[in-house]
Amino acid sequence: MQFVNTLPKKELCPGFVSRLIHGQQSTLSFVEITKGHKLPEHSHPHEQTTYILEGELEMTIGGEAMVLKKGMVHVIPPNVLHSAVAHVDAKVVDFFSPARDDYR
Repeated sequence: MQFVNTLPKKELCPGFVSRLIHGQQSTLSFVEITKGHKLPEHSHPHEQTTYILEGELEMTIGGEAMVLKKGMVHVIPPNVLHSAVAHVDAKVVDFFSPARDDYR
């Protein structure tokens, strides 16, 4: 069992700073995104659920562009190409399954 008071920061790429907690089967990521920064197109074998806490994030998922705003959620299947750009500062929660060992 794991109890923590603070989560260390990890810069995923410029403008995308995450605080992560890992379980055996999943990873939970709290991401702060600075306006104007872009997460390049990529894919991974993990299913990803993204929930927008604040701001908005334009995401392209599987070739389809969409703007996600506060309160919206999207599930990205494994191995699907996706990217994101913040038109305003944003905070999101990402949930990954299985765990993102590459983020440990």
